Amino acid sequence: MAFELPALPYDHAALEPHIDKQTMEIHHGKHHKAYVDNLNKALDGQAALAAKPLDALIADLGAVPDAIRAAVRNNGGGHWNHSLFWKLMAPKAGGEPKGAVADAIQRDFGSFAVFQEKFGEAATKRFGSGWVWLCLSAEKKLVISSTANQDNPLMGQAVAGCAGKPVLALDVWEHAYYLKYQNRRADYVKAFWNVVNWAEVERLFKGGK
Repeated sequence: MAFELPALPYDHAALEPHIDKQTMEIHHGKHHKAYVDNLNKALDGQAALAAKPLDALIADLGAVPDAIRAAVRNNGGGHWNHSLFWKLMAPKAGGEPKGAVADAIQRDFGSFAVFQEKFGEAATKRFGSGWVWLCLSAEKKLVISSTANQDNPLMGQAVAGCAGKPVLALDVWEHAYYLKYQNRRADYVKAFWNVVNWAEVERLFKGGK
């Protein structure tokens, strides 16, 4: 079965004023849809690969033929990353986390404020397009990393330059923020903390422990 664009779990305007309606409409309906469409196009005639779950597909890019590997990496990564990203935001959310993930942030970064600073630094220093991740490492520690383009930690160290189970992600491609924030990526990163869905972060964290 072909991969499909997931519906947003909230209205396009639900994250206003932090993430604007027009950006969400274009980001989800145009950019994310293009990744899905192009992934399906790349996998046309590759029944065995197309039948794989998306996370398994992008975690084993070595099994993808050379001729389509770049397309699967870019578009499969784009589909997976965005499908996660929408769920990591919610209206009337944000603030500081509670529960197990809050305890782990305290343990591994010293404080939530230090974590925010380090995550924001990774986001603003990512050159060009990419993502910033909070992952649970193989050693069960929370670590911050960033990837270029649509790479993600599931692809592994050799491909993406990092590895781990993502529990929080931020899209720092310009299409994620340019209509509202123009070149002010730091303002977009600051606004992101007002929409983080910590309940979903907690769920992912507990599932990865």
